[in-house]
Amino acid sequence: MPGYVYRAMGPDGKEKKGNITATNLEQAASKLKADGLIVMKLEPENALNKEITLGTPKAKARDYAVFCRQFVAILKAGVSVINALQMMSEQTENKALKSATISLVDDLGKGETLSAAMKKQKVFPSIFVNLVAAGEATGSLETAFERMAIQFEKEAKLKAIIKKATIYPIIVLCVAIGVIVAMMTFVIPNFMSMFEDMDVEMPAMTKAVIAMSDFFVSYWWLIGIIVIAAVVGIKLYAQTISGRVLFGTLKLKFPAMGQLQTKTNCATFSRILSTLLRAGVPMMEALEITGNSMDGNILFQRAVYQARDQVGNGVSLSKPIKMCGLFPPMVVHMVSIGEETGELEDMLENIAEYYEEEVAEATEQMMAVIEPLIIVVLAVVVGVIIMAIMQPMLTMYDSIDKL
Repeated sequence: MPGYVYRAMGPDGKEKKGNITATNLEQAASKLKADGLIVMKLEPENALNKEITLGTPKAKARDYAVFCRQFVAILKAGVSVINALQMMSEQTENKALKSATISLVDDLGKGETLSAAMKKQKVFPSIFVNLVAAGEATGSLETAFERMAIQFEKEAKLKAIIKKATIYPIIVLCVAIGVIVAMMTFVIPNFMSMFEDMDVEMPAMTKAVIAMSDFFVSYWWLIGIIVIAAVVGIKLYAQTISGRVLFGTLKLKFPAMGQLQTKTNCATFSRILSTLLRAGVPMMEALEITGNSMDGNILFQRAVYQARDQVGNGVSLSKPIKMCGLFPPMVVHMVSIGEETGELEDMLENIAEYYEEEVAEATEQMMAVIEPLIIVVLAVVVGVIIMAIMQPMLTMYDSIDKL
């Protein structure tokens, strides 16, 4: 969802600055007014005005899962919510959750509801706040936290599978770059110095490698600046709307990564929406929260927002997700069957379980292709460098034999 930077005046007359997410500028202004703020300035978020927080601890899906499991266990022991939160503030390891939990205790002591207090803390995602609100409304707070624990455990497992599969290729790639840099900086200059005083005609390949080595040794600082500038520039551009659209499109078009992206987003969409609907969250609000959570690929995020708008106009959910062309036919058919039979939550959960397994398999398959590919590329590069070193030596030996 697009972000907006605002400057407003609060009910106490003090100026406030911050960031807010909304579908468009009008919705952002409405949200600020609903919070009792008088908007003085509101503009789209970009790389220059984006609020940057350095060193601020964040919570991961695994942290939320542990938090929910511990909270449920304490509540089942007959402890009140406020006392449970006091206990949680002492044993929670994550600094962001620990600080937020202490604030929750203070707010609950002032008479606020748990969901309202959580909404004030940035560490809790919208799905967390809305499920707690649904649990409070239905008197099933423990059930809400149990569902959240399952949701975050599934999310953590999915991320762990992808992370585990990518560690080895990243290590191999870093080693490959290190080897090439070392050879270009130290090995080649040392070997080539041997031939400087000898009247040996250098092959074209050797001359090219020597030229690259000389450039690398002389202008390593320029190469470093270019690489850093490129990385920073790409990251800043990736935060803009056009950048997110471009990279989101590229991710889907890559042969192996495209399928992985589709399956991952289908699993996320189905799992979150199923959890929200099962907790009693209305469809429109559930789609809004689901869209907010799918920030990994803006194309899927926009598709969910468009589905929300069309569902609000009375269209069934299966139609917009079919028209966007991003979701596989199986997802569309199962959602359609779920709507017809009144078992949409069960169908979404089945879709989530299926695609979570598919993500694990697709990740392993992609890494099985990438790992040997990196090794082959490294072997080719190192082989070219070695050939460039060996050719003048062979030429010299031939000259000696002719004598």
